[in-house]
Amino acid sequence: MALNYVISALVTLFVVVDPIGLAPTFIGITEGLSPSLRRQVAARSALIAGAILIGAALIGDWLLARLAISLSAFRIAGGLLLFSIATEMVFGVRMRREGEAAEEALEERARNIAAFPLAIPLMAGPGAITATVLLAGRSGHDPLLLGLLLGAVIAVAGSCFVAFLFGAQLGRVLGVTGNIVLSRLLGVLLAALAVQYVVDGVRAVLAG
Repeated sequence: MALNYVISALVTLFVVVDPIGLAPTFIGITEGLSPSLRRQVAARSALIAGAILIGAALIGDWLLARLAISLSAFRIAGGLLLFSIATEMVFGVRMRREGEAAEEALEERARNIAAFPLAIPLMAGPGAITATVLLAGRSGHDPLLLGLLLGAVIAVAGSCFVAFLFGAQLGRVLGVTGNIVLSRLLGVLLAALAVQYVVDGVRAVLAG
């Protein structure tokens, strides 16, 4: 059970956050910065995004209880949201939005681009937060499973850091066609996971 859970958590978060897909955006946002500054931005954005997702994993259930929202309802809503993100990935809408965010960041030259738009909303966006809360709910407050989820969050944040560091090399290896094909494949996989979330939520509602 623990192995299945951690695999599900890693796949879900990796697909939603999409570190490889964000690498070209990172390159565009940090254009003109020195290599040392790029490393600092990459590390800080990964830390901020990881902290946000860890917070969602730890207090997500508590927040839902305070708002009187059932996990089944949140699971259905989250599944629909994830499916919307998957649709954008498959049809390339998400890629265009990330490109627009990069252009805005370049124009404004914000002082803290690690926090916005890198950490929020590109890395720890609504989809990633929703997925983390749903995965935390599946853990059933089991300390082992919750620890595995936190480990998965750290691993995904670390993969973002690595992807940002080697973004230029990854982009040259994959090429334009490779990046597009990978985004479409990840989108289809995310759509299947989103449908499963909705099915699980509907089953829980009917059983309750």
